[in-house]
Amino acid sequence: MAKISKGDFVEVEYTGKLKEGDIVFDTTDEKTAKEHELYNENVNYGPVVVCLGQEQILKGLEEELEGKELGKEYTIELEPEKAFGKKNPKLIRMIPYTMFKKQGIEPQPGLQVNVDGMLGLVKTATGGRCLVDFNNPLAGRDVVYTIKVNKIVTDNKEKISSFLKLGLGLKEIDVKITDKKAEVKLKKEIPKEIQEPLKKKILEIVPAVKELKFSAEKKPKK
Repeated sequence: MAKISKGDFVEVEYTGKLKEGDIVFDTTDEKTAKEHELYNENVNYGPVVVCLGQEQILKGLEEELEGKELGKEYTIELEPEKAFGKKNPKLIRMIPYTMFKKQGIEPQPGLQVNVDGMLGLVKTATGGRCLVDFNNPLAGRDVVYTIKVNKIVTDNKEKISSFLKLGLGLKEIDVKITDKKAEVKLKKEIPKEIQEPLKKKILEIVPAVKELKFSAEKKPKK
């Protein structure tokens, strides 16, 4: 039976939940997402292809998958250090109530707010000040993943397409490969400063491809 190694592109299905309380917070299964009120119509549910070692899933989960066999389902427990990290006290800040008032926001416990580009959760709102936690909501929590590895992906077109779908959050990507040269056609052009690091990374993790270029669909003339 084939075993998984770092650098492999693997098709996986998984569900993640908090160890305490058994609360599901992430899943690739549409039915599970609906049952636990996680469903998002913009998400393309079903198996996903990830490249192990590229942190497209939790690093701790990647490490646990190395050496595992295909076709089997595994239950993997991760401590905070291997999951979403420990809570950092420095990321819990006291924010003046007036800052939110200027934005027309009425802060109350449980409200998610954006302060200087950082997302945080209001913990308390009393005495003209608000205590806001900017830690990841899952920081400091033990998590449990049920994960199954269906197959190792060997097709280079699928490797590139899958990597970009996750990286750019797109549902459909057209990839053509001819003589070790790949062309990625997108509906909208992406900035050069994003293209270059993506090219470099793809050529690194898909060494059979020696050149890659991005192109955008031409808009019809009015």
